[in-house]
Amino acid sequence: MTKTQANRTRLLEAPVGRTLAALTVPMIFGILSMVLYNLVDTFFVGRLGRNQLAALSFTFPVVMAIGSVSQGIGMGTSAAVSRAIGSEDYHRVRRLATDSLVLGILVITVGVVVGLLTVEPLFRMLGARGDVLDFIGEYMRVWYIGMIFVVVPMIGNNIIRATGDSRTPGLIMVTGAVVNFVLDPVLIFGLGPVPALGIRGAALATLIGRGSTFFIAMYVLIRRERLLTAEIPRLREVWASWREILYVGVPTAGARMIIPIGQGVMTRIIATFGAAAVAGYGVATRVEFFSLAAVNALSSIIGPFVGQNIGAKQIDRVKTAFSVSWRFSLAIGGTMFVAFFFLADTIAALFNADPTVVAVAARYIRIVSVAFAAQGFYLVVNAGLNVLKRPFHAAGLSLLELFGLAIPLALLGASIAGTTGVSVAVSLSYLVTGAVSGVVIRRVLARYEG
Repeated sequence: MTKTQANRTRLLEAPVGRTLAALTVPMIFGILSMVLYNLVDTFFVGRLGRNQLAALSFTFPVVMAIGSVSQGIGMGTSAAVSRAIGSEDYHRVRRLATDSLVLGILVITVGVVVGLLTVEPLFRMLGARGDVLDFIGEYMRVWYIGMIFVVVPMIGNNIIRATGDSRTPGLIMVTGAVVNFVLDPVLIFGLGPVPALGIRGAALATLIGRGSTFFIAMYVLIRRERLLTAEIPRLREVWASWREILYVGVPTAGARMIIPIGQGVMTRIIATFGAAAVAGYGVATRVEFFSLAAVNALSSIIGPFVGQNIGAKQIDRVKTAFSVSWRFSLAIGGTMFVAFFFLADTIAALFNADPTVVAVAARYIRIVSVAFAAQGFYLVVNAGLNVLKRPFHAAGLSLLELFGLAIPLALLGASIAGTTGVSVAVSLSYLVTGAVSGVVIRRVLARYEG
Protein backbone atom coordinates (compact mmCIF):
# COMPACT_ATOMS: atom_id res chain seq x y z
CA MET A 1 0.00 0.00 0.00
CA THR A 2 3.06 2.29 -0.20
CA LYS A 3 1.86 4.21 -3.27
CA THR A 4 -1.61 4.63 -1.80
CA GLN A 5 -0.09 6.02 1.39
CA ALA A 6 2.07 8.44 -0.60
CA ASN A 7 -0.98 9.69 -2.48
CA ARG A 8 -2.78 10.10 0.86
CA THR A 9 -0.01 12.41 2.08
CA ARG A 10 -0.30 14.56 -1.04
CA LEU A 11 -4.09 14.92 -0.79
CA LEU A 12 -3.90 15.90 2.87
CA GLU A 13 -0.88 18.20 2.86
CA ALA A 14 -0.03 19.69 -0.56
CA PRO A 15 -1.53 23.09 -1.61
CA VAL A 16 -5.19 22.62 -2.57
CA GLY A 17 -5.20 24.36 -5.96
CA ARG A 18 -2.01 22.67 -7.11
CA THR A 19 -3.24 19.27 -5.89
CA LEU A 20 -6.58 19.56 -7.69
CA ALA A 21 -4.81 20.65 -10.88
CA ALA A 22 -2.36 17.73 -10.67
CA LEU A 23 -5.24 15.29 -10.22
CA THR A 24 -7.53 16.88 -12.81
CA VAL A 25 -5.14 17.19 -15.78
CA PRO A 26 -4.63 13.42 -16.28
CA MET A 27 -8.37 12.86 -15.88
CA ILE A 28 -9.14 15.49 -18.55
CA PHE A 29 -7.52 13.20 -21.09
CA GLY A 30 -9.41 10.25 -19.68
CA ILE A 31 -12.76 12.03 -19.76
CA LEU A 32 -12.06 13.40 -23.25
CA SER A 33 -11.32 9.88 -24.40
CA MET A 34 -14.68 8.68 -23.07
CA VAL A 35 -16.39 11.56 -24.83
CA LEU A 36 -14.53 10.58 -28.00
CA TYR A 37 -16.21 7.15 -27.82
CA ASN A 38 -19.49 8.96 -28.47
CA LEU A 39 -18.13 11.56 -30.89
CA VAL A 40 -16.27 8.99 -33.00
CA ASP A 41 -19.32 6.71 -33.10
CA THR A 42 -21.50 9.70 -34.01
CA PHE A 43 -19.09 10.80 -36.75
CA PHE A 44 -18.84 7.41 -38.48
CA VAL A 45 -22.47 6.34 -37.96
CA GLY A 46 -23.50 9.73 -39.37
CA ARG A 47 -21.84 8.62 -42.63
CA LEU A 48 -24.24 5.67 -42.81
CA GLY A 49 -27.30 7.94 -42.96
CA ARG A 50 -29.74 10.07 -41.04
CA ASN A 51 -31.80 7.17 -39.71
CA GLN A 52 -28.73 5.37 -38.35
CA LEU A 53 -27.63 8.59 -36.65
CA ALA A 54 -31.11 9.02 -35.17
CA ALA A 55 -30.97 5.39 -33.93
CA LEU A 56 -27.68 6.07 -32.17
CA SER A 57 -29.20 9.18 -30.58
CA PHE A 58 -32.10 7.11 -29.23
CA THR A 59 -29.67 4.68 -27.56
CA PHE A 60 -27.84 7.42 -25.67
CA PRO A 61 -30.27 7.69 -22.71
CA VAL A 62 -30.30 3.92 -22.17
CA VAL A 63 -26.51 3.62 -22.37
CA MET A 64 -26.30 6.53 -19.93
CA ALA A 65 -28.72 4.77 -17.59
CA ILE A 66 -26.49 1.67 -17.39
CA GLY A 67 -23.51 3.95 -16.90
CA SER A 68 -25.38 5.74 -14.11
CA VAL A 69 -25.90 2.52 -12.16
CA SER A 70 -22.24 1.62 -12.64
CA GLN A 71 -21.08 5.06 -11.56
CA GLY A 72 -23.42 4.93 -8.58
CA ILE A 73 -21.72 1.77 -7.33
CA GLY A 74 -18.33 3.18 -8.28
CA MET A 75 -18.85 6.49 -6.49
CA GLY A 76 -20.29 4.75 -3.45
CA THR A 77 -17.15 2.62 -3.40
CA SER A 78 -14.89 5.63 -3.96
CA ALA A 79 -16.52 7.51 -1.07
CA ALA A 80 -16.11 4.55 1.30
CA VAL A 81 -12.58 3.68 0.16
CA SER A 82 -11.30 7.27 0.31
CA ARG A 83 -12.62 7.66 3.86
CA ALA A 84 -11.02 4.34 4.88
CA ILE A 85 -7.70 5.51 3.40
CA GLY A 86 -8.05 8.85 5.20
CA SER A 87 -8.41 6.98 8.50
CA GLU A 88 -5.64 4.48 7.52
CA ASP A 89 -7.84 1.35 7.68
CA TYR A 90 -6.25 -0.60 4.80
CA HIS A 91 -7.89 -3.94 5.59
CA ARG A 92 -11.23 -2.19 5.11
CA VAL A 93 -9.98 -0.67 1.84
CA ARG A 94 -9.35 -4.13 0.35
CA ARG A 95 -12.64 -5.52 1.59
CA LEU A 96 -14.65 -2.62 0.12
CA ALA A 97 -12.85 -2.80 -3.23
CA THR A 98 -13.40 -6.54 -3.61
CA ASP A 99 -17.03 -6.53 -2.50
CA SER A 100 -17.88 -3.64 -4.84
CA LEU A 101 -16.80 -5.64 -7.91
CA VAL A 102 -18.86 -8.64 -6.79
CA LEU A 103 -21.85 -6.32 -6.46
CA GLY A 104 -21.19 -4.93 -9.94
CA ILE A 105 -21.18 -8.40 -11.50
CA LEU A 106 -24.55 -9.20 -9.91
CA VAL A 107 -25.98 -5.98 -11.34
CA ILE A 108 -24.59 -6.83 -14.80
CA THR A 109 -26.31 -10.22 -14.80
CA VAL A 110 -29.70 -8.65 -14.16
CA GLY A 111 -29.05 -5.82 -16.63
CA VAL A 112 -28.18 -8.11 -19.54
CA VAL A 113 -31.31 -10.23 -19.13
CA VAL A 114 -33.70 -7.28 -18.71
CA GLY A 115 -32.05 -5.30 -21.50
CA LEU A 116 -32.25 -8.03 -24.13
CA LEU A 117 -35.92 -8.69 -23.31
CA THR A 118 -37.01 -5.05 -23.55
CA VAL A 119 -35.21 -3.60 -26.60
CA GLU A 120 -38.26 -3.11 -28.83
CA PRO A 121 -40.91 -2.01 -26.29
CA LEU A 122 -38.53 0.38 -24.52
CA PHE A 123 -37.46 2.25 -27.66
CA ARG A 124 -40.99 2.29 -29.06
CA MET A 125 -41.94 4.09 -25.86
CA LEU A 126 -39.16 6.62 -26.55
CA GLY A 127 -40.63 7.32 -29.98
CA ALA A 128 -38.54 5.14 -32.34
CA ARG A 129 -40.32 3.70 -35.37
CA GLY A 130 -39.62 1.79 -38.60
CA ASP A 131 -36.03 1.54 -39.82
CA VAL A 132 -34.79 3.58 -36.88
CA LEU A 133 -36.14 0.95 -34.46
CA ASP A 134 -34.47 -1.84 -36.49
CA PHE A 135 -31.12 -0.07 -36.35
CA ILE A 136 -31.50 0.40 -32.58
CA GLY A 137 -32.05 -3.35 -32.18
CA GLU A 138 -28.87 -4.13 -34.17
CA TYR A 139 -26.83 -1.83 -31.93
CA MET A 140 -28.24 -2.60 -28.48
CA ARG A 141 -28.31 -6.40 -28.77
CA VAL A 142 -24.54 -6.35 -29.28
CA TRP A 143 -24.00 -3.69 -26.59
CA TYR A 144 -25.98 -5.54 -23.90
CA ILE A 145 -24.04 -8.77 -24.37
CA GLY A 146 -20.76 -6.97 -23.64
CA MET A 147 -22.04 -4.99 -20.67
CA ILE A 148 -19.48 -6.48 -18.26
CA PHE A 149 -16.77 -4.57 -20.15
CA VAL A 150 -18.63 -1.32 -19.49
CA VAL A 151 -19.58 -1.75 -15.84
CA VAL A 152 -16.53 -3.35 -14.19
CA PRO A 153 -13.93 -0.83 -15.49
CA MET A 154 -16.13 2.05 -14.27
CA ILE A 155 -16.16 0.64 -10.76
CA GLY A 156 -12.47 -0.27 -10.95
CA ASN A 157 -11.40 3.19 -12.07
CA ASN A 158 -13.34 4.74 -9.19
CA ILE A 159 -11.44 2.49 -6.77
CA ILE A 160 -8.09 3.54 -8.24
CA ARG A 161 -9.08 7.24 -8.12
CA ALA A 162 -10.05 6.88 -4.47
CA THR A 163 -6.37 6.19 -3.69
CA GLY A 164 -5.46 9.60 -5.11
CA ASP A 165 -4.17 8.21 -8.43
CA SER A 166 -5.91 9.93 -11.34
CA ARG A 167 -3.21 9.26 -13.93
CA THR A 168 -3.77 5.50 -14.21
CA PRO A 169 -7.57 5.73 -14.71
CA GLY A 170 -6.95 8.45 -17.31
CA LEU A 171 -4.51 6.23 -19.22
CA ILE A 172 -6.89 3.27 -19.02
CA MET A 173 -9.71 5.37 -20.49
CA VAL A 174 -7.48 6.75 -23.27
CA THR A 175 -6.44 3.21 -24.25
CA GLY A 176 -10.05 2.14 -24.72
CA ALA A 177 -10.87 5.23 -26.78
CA VAL A 178 -7.90 4.66 -29.11
CA VAL A 179 -8.94 1.05 -29.71
CA ASN A 180 -12.50 2.19 -30.47
CA PHE A 181 -11.25 4.92 -32.83
CA VAL A 182 -9.17 2.43 -34.83
CA LEU A 183 -11.86 -0.25 -35.02
CA ASP A 184 -14.91 1.94 -35.73
CA PRO A 185 -14.31 2.54 -39.47
CA VAL A 186 -13.03 -1.00 -39.98
CA LEU A 187 -16.07 -2.69 -38.43
CA ILE A 188 -18.71 -0.19 -39.62
CA PHE A 189 -17.62 0.04 -43.28
CA GLY A 190 -15.51 -3.13 -43.64
CA LEU A 191 -11.88 -3.52 -44.66
CA GLY A 192 -10.30 -6.43 -46.56
CA PRO A 193 -11.66 -9.68 -45.10
CA VAL A 194 -13.61 -7.80 -42.40
CA PRO A 195 -17.26 -7.41 -43.55
CA ALA A 196 -19.16 -4.12 -43.23
CA LEU A 197 -21.33 -4.47 -40.13
CA GLY A 198 -22.95 -1.02 -40.19
CA ILE A 199 -24.28 0.21 -36.86
CA ARG A 200 -23.56 -3.18 -35.26
CA GLY A 201 -19.90 -2.52 -36.03
CA ALA A 202 -20.04 0.64 -33.92
CA ALA A 203 -21.38 -1.34 -30.95
CA LEU A 204 -18.76 -4.07 -31.41
CA ALA A 205 -15.89 -1.56 -31.67
CA THR A 206 -17.06 0.10 -28.46
CA LEU A 207 -17.17 -3.21 -26.61
CA ILE A 208 -13.71 -4.28 -27.79
CA GLY A 209 -12.38 -0.90 -26.68
CA ARG A 210 -14.09 -1.26 -23.31
CA GLY A 211 -12.77 -4.81 -23.07
CA SER A 212 -9.22 -3.50 -23.20
CA THR A 213 -10.00 -1.19 -20.25
CA PHE A 214 -11.47 -4.14 -18.35
CA PHE A 215 -8.29 -6.20 -18.50
CA ILE A 216 -5.97 -3.27 -17.73
CA ALA A 217 -8.08 -2.12 -14.76
CA MET A 218 -8.15 -5.63 -13.31
CA TYR A 219 -4.37 -5.95 -13.70
CA VAL A 220 -3.84 -2.66 -11.82
CA LEU A 221 -6.22 -3.59 -9.02
CA ILE A 222 -4.91 -7.14 -8.56
CA ARG A 223 -1.21 -7.04 -9.41
CA ARG A 224 0.01 -3.48 -9.02
CA GLU A 225 -2.04 -1.98 -6.20
CA ARG A 226 -3.07 -5.27 -4.54
CA LEU A 227 -6.40 -3.71 -3.66
CA LEU A 228 -8.38 -6.92 -4.11
CA THR A 229 -8.36 -9.85 -1.76
CA ALA A 230 -9.03 -13.56 -2.32
CA GLU A 231 -9.91 -14.00 1.34
CA ILE A 232 -13.36 -15.53 1.72
CA PRO A 233 -15.30 -13.11 3.94
CA ARG A 234 -18.07 -13.75 6.38
CA LEU A 235 -21.47 -12.86 4.96
CA ARG A 236 -21.78 -10.19 7.63
CA GLU A 237 -18.67 -8.43 6.26
CA VAL A 238 -20.01 -8.46 2.71
CA TRP A 239 -23.32 -7.00 3.85
CA ALA A 240 -21.44 -4.33 5.79
CA SER A 241 -19.45 -3.39 2.66
CA TRP A 242 -22.51 -3.36 0.42
CA ARG A 243 -24.46 -1.33 2.95
CA GLU A 244 -21.74 1.31 3.13
CA ILE A 245 -21.31 1.39 -0.66
CA LEU A 246 -25.04 1.51 -1.38
CA TYR A 247 -25.74 4.20 1.23
CA VAL A 248 -24.07 6.57 -1.20
CA GLY A 249 -24.35 4.37 -4.30
CA VAL A 250 -28.15 4.00 -4.46
CA PRO A 251 -29.06 7.68 -4.22
CA THR A 252 -26.09 8.51 -6.47
CA ALA A 253 -27.23 5.98 -9.06
CA GLY A 254 -30.77 7.31 -8.64
CA ALA A 255 -29.58 10.87 -9.14
CA ARG A 256 -27.55 9.86 -12.17
CA MET A 257 -30.47 7.82 -13.52
CA ILE A 258 -32.50 11.00 -13.43
CA ILE A 259 -30.23 12.33 -16.17
CA PRO A 260 -30.79 9.55 -18.77
CA ILE A 261 -34.47 9.32 -17.84
CA GLY A 262 -34.71 13.06 -18.35
CA GLN A 263 -32.73 12.75 -21.58
CA GLY A 264 -35.18 10.08 -22.71
CA VAL A 265 -38.09 12.42 -22.05
CA MET A 266 -36.27 15.25 -23.82
CA THR A 267 -35.59 12.94 -26.78
CA ARG A 268 -39.30 12.08 -26.85
CA ILE A 269 -40.15 15.80 -26.96
CA ILE A 270 -37.62 16.38 -29.77
CA ALA A 271 -38.92 13.31 -31.66
CA THR A 272 -42.17 15.14 -32.37
CA PHE A 273 -40.16 17.33 -34.77
CA GLY A 274 -38.83 14.36 -36.79
CA ALA A 275 -35.80 12.06 -37.12
CA ALA A 276 -33.53 14.89 -38.31
CA ALA A 277 -34.27 16.88 -35.15
CA VAL A 278 -33.44 13.83 -32.99
CA ALA A 279 -30.18 13.38 -34.90
CA GLY A 280 -29.32 17.07 -34.38
CA TYR A 281 -30.12 16.86 -30.69
CA GLY A 282 -27.93 13.75 -30.39
CA VAL A 283 -25.01 15.55 -32.03
CA ALA A 284 -25.48 18.58 -29.75
CA THR A 285 -25.56 16.60 -26.50
CA ARG A 286 -22.37 14.79 -27.45
CA VAL A 287 -20.65 18.08 -28.26
CA GLU A 288 -21.90 19.41 -24.92
CA PHE A 289 -20.45 16.42 -23.08
CA PHE A 290 -17.13 17.02 -24.84
CA SER A 291 -17.21 20.70 -23.85
CA LEU A 292 -17.64 19.87 -20.17
CA ALA A 293 -14.90 17.23 -20.16
CA ALA A 294 -12.50 19.33 -18.06
CA VAL A 295 -15.17 20.01 -15.43
CA ASN A 296 -16.24 16.37 -15.46
CA ALA A 297 -12.61 15.46 -14.83
CA LEU A 298 -12.57 17.78 -11.80
CA SER A 299 -15.85 16.30 -10.53
CA SER A 300 -14.38 12.79 -10.80
CA ILE A 301 -11.42 13.63 -8.54
CA ILE A 302 -13.16 15.98 -6.09
CA GLY A 303 -14.63 12.92 -4.33
CA PRO A 304 -11.32 11.32 -3.32
CA PHE A 305 -9.93 14.72 -2.30
CA VAL A 306 -12.96 15.57 -0.17
CA GLY A 307 -13.27 12.03 1.22
CA GLN A 308 -9.69 11.77 2.41
CA ASN A 309 -9.68 15.29 3.89
CA ILE A 310 -13.00 14.73 5.66
CA GLY A 311 -11.65 11.41 6.97
CA ALA A 312 -8.67 13.36 8.33
CA LYS A 313 -10.98 16.16 9.65
CA GLN A 314 -9.50 18.93 7.48
CA ILE A 315 -12.63 20.92 6.58
CA ASP A 316 -10.79 24.11 5.54
CA ARG A 317 -9.12 22.28 2.66
CA VAL A 318 -12.52 21.01 1.53
CA LYS A 319 -13.96 24.56 1.51
CA THR A 320 -11.00 25.81 -0.50
CA ALA A 321 -11.48 22.98 -3.01
CA PHE A 322 -15.05 24.08 -3.82
CA SER A 323 -13.97 27.71 -4.15
CA VAL A 324 -11.25 26.71 -6.63
CA SER A 325 -13.78 24.53 -8.48
CA TRP A 326 -16.18 27.43 -9.02
CA ARG A 327 -13.45 29.60 -10.55
CA PHE A 328 -12.36 26.73 -12.78
CA SER A 329 -15.95 26.10 -13.98
CA LEU A 330 -16.37 29.79 -14.77
CA ALA A 331 -13.21 29.86 -16.86
CA ILE A 332 -14.11 26.71 -18.82
CA GLY A 333 -17.74 27.75 -19.35
CA GLY A 334 -16.80 31.22 -20.58
CA THR A 335 -14.24 29.83 -23.03
CA MET A 336 -16.72 27.32 -24.46
CA PHE A 337 -19.42 29.97 -24.90
CA VAL A 338 -17.11 32.22 -26.93
CA ALA A 339 -15.95 29.29 -29.09
CA PHE A 340 -19.47 28.07 -29.87
CA PHE A 341 -20.79 31.55 -30.56
CA PHE A 342 -18.56 31.64 -33.65
CA LEU A 343 -18.09 27.95 -34.55
CA ALA A 344 -21.35 26.13 -33.71
CA ASP A 345 -22.48 25.64 -37.34
CA THR A 346 -19.07 24.44 -38.48
CA ILE A 347 -18.82 21.93 -35.64
CA ALA A 348 -22.34 20.58 -36.19
CA ALA A 349 -21.73 20.12 -39.93
CA LEU A 350 -18.77 17.81 -39.20
CA PHE A 351 -21.19 15.07 -38.12
CA ASN A 352 -23.91 15.28 -40.77
CA ALA A 353 -24.60 17.61 -43.70
CA ASP A 354 -28.41 17.55 -43.40
CA PRO A 355 -29.49 21.22 -42.96
CA THR A 356 -32.03 20.37 -40.23
CA VAL A 357 -29.50 18.32 -38.27
CA VAL A 358 -26.96 21.15 -38.46
CA ALA A 359 -29.50 23.83 -37.53
CA VAL A 360 -30.86 21.99 -34.49
CA ALA A 361 -27.39 21.05 -33.20
CA ALA A 362 -25.83 24.50 -33.72
CA ARG A 363 -28.75 26.34 -32.14
CA TYR A 364 -28.66 24.09 -29.07
CA ILE A 365 -24.94 24.42 -28.35
CA ARG A 366 -25.02 28.22 -28.83
CA ILE A 367 -27.90 28.71 -26.42
CA VAL A 368 -26.95 26.12 -23.80
CA SER A 369 -23.26 27.09 -23.65
CA VAL A 370 -24.36 30.32 -21.93
CA ALA A 371 -24.95 28.18 -18.83
CA PHE A 372 -21.96 25.82 -19.02
CA ALA A 373 -20.20 27.45 -16.04
CA ALA A 374 -23.25 26.92 -13.80
CA GLN A 375 -23.66 23.35 -15.00
CA GLY A 376 -19.99 22.62 -14.39
CA PHE A 377 -20.16 23.80 -10.79
CA TYR A 378 -23.33 21.77 -10.22
CA LEU A 379 -21.46 18.64 -11.41
CA VAL A 380 -18.62 19.26 -8.95
CA VAL A 381 -20.96 20.00 -6.05
CA ASN A 382 -23.03 16.91 -6.84
CA ALA A 383 -19.95 14.68 -6.66
CA GLY A 384 -18.78 16.34 -3.45
CA LEU A 385 -22.14 15.97 -1.71
CA ASN A 386 -22.03 12.20 -2.18
CA VAL A 387 -18.70 11.90 -0.38
CA LEU A 388 -19.93 14.28 2.33
CA LYS A 389 -22.69 11.71 2.97
CA ARG A 390 -25.38 13.97 1.57
CA PRO A 391 -26.48 11.78 -1.38
CA PHE A 392 -30.11 12.88 -1.06
CA HIS A 393 -29.08 16.52 -1.40
CA ALA A 394 -27.29 15.53 -4.62
CA ALA A 395 -30.33 13.62 -5.86
CA GLY A 396 -32.54 16.61 -5.02
CA LEU A 397 -30.40 18.89 -7.19
CA SER A 398 -30.68 16.43 -10.10
CA LEU A 399 -34.45 16.22 -9.69
CA LEU A 400 -34.68 20.00 -9.59
CA GLU A 401 -32.65 20.42 -12.76
CA LEU A 402 -34.46 17.90 -14.94
CA PHE A 403 -37.96 17.34 -13.60
CA GLY A 404 -38.43 20.61 -11.77
CA LEU A 405 -37.04 22.82 -14.52
CA ALA A 406 -35.78 21.35 -17.80
CA ILE A 407 -38.67 19.07 -18.77
CA PRO A 408 -41.58 21.39 -17.80
CA LEU A 409 -39.83 24.32 -19.46
CA ALA A 410 -39.00 22.19 -22.53
CA LEU A 411 -42.65 21.20 -22.97
CA LEU A 412 -43.63 24.85 -22.76
CA GLY A 413 -40.75 25.97 -24.97
CA ALA A 414 -41.44 23.32 -27.62
CA SER A 415 -45.05 24.46 -27.91
CA ILE A 416 -43.97 28.10 -28.33
CA ALA A 417 -40.70 27.98 -30.27
CA GLY A 418 -40.05 24.37 -31.32
CA THR A 419 -36.52 23.02 -30.81
CA THR A 420 -35.28 26.53 -29.97
CA GLY A 421 -37.62 26.58 -26.99
CA VAL A 422 -36.19 23.26 -25.80
CA SER A 423 -32.65 24.68 -25.94
CA VAL A 424 -33.66 27.74 -23.94
CA ALA A 425 -35.30 25.49 -21.34
CA VAL A 426 -32.11 23.47 -20.86
CA SER A 427 -30.03 26.63 -20.51
CA LEU A 428 -32.36 28.11 -17.86
CA SER A 429 -32.40 24.84 -15.90
CA TYR A 430 -28.58 24.83 -15.78
CA LEU A 431 -28.38 28.43 -14.56
CA VAL A 432 -30.89 27.96 -11.74
CA THR A 433 -29.46 24.61 -10.58
CA GLY A 434 -25.92 26.01 -10.55
CA ALA A 435 -27.02 28.86 -8.27
CA VAL A 436 -28.89 26.50 -5.92
CA SER A 437 -25.85 24.19 -5.79
CA GLY A 438 -23.74 27.03 -4.42
CA VAL A 439 -26.23 27.65 -1.61
CA VAL A 440 -26.49 23.94 -0.74
CA ILE A 441 -22.76 23.27 -0.52
CA ARG A 442 -22.18 26.33 1.69
CA ARG A 443 -24.83 25.13 4.15
CA VAL A 444 -23.52 21.55 4.22
CA LEU A 445 -19.94 22.67 4.87
CA ALA A 446 -21.12 25.06 7.61
CA ARG A 447 -22.62 22.06 9.44
CA TYR A 448 -19.31 20.20 9.27
CA GLU A 449 -17.60 23.23 10.84
CA GLY A 450 -20.14 23.30 13.62
